[in-house]
Amino acid sequence: MFTGIVAAVGRITQVSPLGDQAESGVRLMIDAGGLPLTSSRLGDSIAIQGACMTVVALHDEQFEVDVSRESLVRTCGLEAPGEVNLEHALCVGDSLDGHLVSGHVDGIGQVTCFDAVGESTELRIIVPAHLSKYMAYKGSVTINGVSLTINRVDDQEEGTEISINLIPHTIQVTTLRNLQVGTNVNLEIDLIARYVERMVGSMGSVIMPAI
Repeated sequence: MFTGIVAAVGRITQVSPLGDQAESGVRLMIDAGGLPLTSSRLGDSIAIQGACMTVVALHDEQFEVDVSRESLVRTCGLEAPGEVNLEHALCVGDSLDGHLVSGHVDGIGQVTCFDAVGESTELRIIVPAHLSKYMAYKGSVTINGVSLTINRVDDQEEGTEISINLIPHTIQVTTLRNLQVGTNVNLEIDLIARYVERMVGSMGSVIMPAI
């Protein structure tokens, strides 16, 4: 589990194929960018651009992860060198400053607006139709691993456009500063919404235990 509070901006420095088959994944070498690795161990989970990955090799200021072809297909920002948001897995007793994040990307959205509004920046994203029902005014959403609050929801034919206000600090300490119109982003819906849908959807088929 994660919180969506980015701990450091690292950089993918090397992308190496894990095989010569079409379905082969890749191994990423990542510069930790200030993310502390002294207490990290092989097998630990680190969120990279919002996707939970397992550490397979550790170096002084770098670490490596293997990314399956399935993960590459369902995410963006992990297929080439570039900046990435990083966050260690949540430990019991840690401060939950964002919201509960699983590190499982649910879909890919596209930026439709990234404009300065006063001292802040308005970010608007088209969310795929299958995720529209999880978008709620003042609800939570994770974008490239960053926990954010939705300020407006606008349902459209091609999906739902959400609007988010980014304060200067968020721009400065995350890769969201690199966004522009047309950029794809990783999306994770609110974990609570996921369970509410499951419970509500199964209410009509509940079988009471025999007495």
